[in-house]
Amino acid sequence: SLAGFGNLMQDVLWCFSQVKGTIDIGVAEADIISTVEFNHTGELLATGDKGGRVVIFQREQESKNQPHRRGEYNVYSTFQSHEPEFDYLKSLEIEEKINKIRWLPQQNAAYFLLSTNDKTVKLWKVSERDKRPEGYNLKDEDGRLRDPSMITVLRVPVLRPMDLMVEATPRRVFANAHTYHINSISVNSDYETYMSADDLRINLWNFEITNQSFNIVDIKPANMEELTEVITAAEFHPHHCNTFVYSSSKGTIRLCDMRTSALCDRHAKFFEEPEDPSNRSFFSEIISSISDVKFSHSGRYIMTRDYLTVKVWDLNMENRPIETYQVHDYLRSKLCSLYENDCIFDKFECVWNGSDSVIMTGSYNNFFRMFDRNTKRDVTLEASRENSKPRAILKPRKVCVGGKRRKDEISVDSLDFSKKILHTAWHPSENIIAVAATNNLYIFQDKVN
Repeated sequence: SLAGFGNLMQDVLWCFSQVKGTIDIGVAEADIISTVEFNHTGELLATGDKGGRVVIFQREQESKNQPHRRGEYNVYSTFQSHEPEFDYLKSLEIEEKINKIRWLPQQNAAYFLLSTNDKTVKLWKVSERDKRPEGYNLKDEDGRLRDPSMITVLRVPVLRPMDLMVEATPRRVFANAHTYHINSISVNSDYETYMSADDLRINLWNFEITNQSFNIVDIKPANMEELTEVITAAEFHPHHCNTFVYSSSKGTIRLCDMRTSALCDRHAKFFEEPEDPSNRSFFSEIISSISDVKFSHSGRYIMTRDYLTVKVWDLNMENRPIETYQVHDYLRSKLCSLYENDCIFDKFECVWNGSDSVIMTGSYNNFFRMFDRNTKRDVTLEASRENSKPRAILKPRKVCVGGKRRKDEISVDSLDFSKKILHTAWHPSENIIAVAATNNLYIFQDKVN
């Protein structure tokens, strides 16, 4: 369940080696992974799937006999987070699919995480129990109540050791606040509030209040026929609790400051890159839609992912991105067929490494891409069972566009568009990544010499 990666060159350009193989979470539609998220320490990794389940993997402690061997991730807890529902007022089925998972920083022995489907956000507490109380006065060991008149001796209950049990319990349910599908949740740096975003609105919640939320963004027009864009992703600034960004289907990013007004209809900053008229086509609007937006850990930059590129924006420069990385530019000539098979609407995510120096995002054919911001080098790697032999170094893959194909290259016409890496996660401090390929989870780490 743990795999690894090491330096491909002297530069910070990663290739990967597999240590244990892959974590297979099944083959059915319900088993397709829909989100992946490390917690703040990287010791836990949570995945959500289309069946409404959350699976948490825990990193084992390093072995004393083999101090250089990295700890492996094994299943820690599995629980059903959401169930399918039906809205009888709107005759609408509500899927159980987990859209996003976000961890809260650990404050005590228990772990807390938020999970959401299209309509409802839940706060879960995950805790361990290795002792059980025995010797109650008013009930027997089976839990049945005893007759008080038969109790003649006062007993002091004691805690007895038991097999470790991990319990997941829902502590809060935040429902009935979204008319449209929730696409993002983000925990604020004050750790008292979080926001949830759907296609047209963003709501601010307090963790202690489940029956009331504050609408902080509303882009719904009075006449729905005048609707020109929708919200696609939103995230809080990592350090400033008053600042957040949200992206739109028009390829724009708005930075909002909650100190200016209760309703952030007027943005503080507006990030947009002017379109090159020479690249204008029928698909321009579709491929410019932003599918993910992420603040850097430092809070200085914003990263956005659209269909063909990843862009890095400086918060102090609104008119154009400071960096643009082509993820799979060879698909530009295939946009017509990608439109016909609906792949052009796929929503790819993007992530930073712990130091904000490397960017990772997914592509088709189970390829995922990494871009080194310092050296401007990039690499394409593949997550698949065929090349996942133990400790084998993953070789960079190259896509051939027309002309003569080399032995180690794959033709753009041979790419499998049903295999796609939409969801990835990067350990907050180490070079460990998690890559979700349909119903398989691959975990890679840098090569151990």
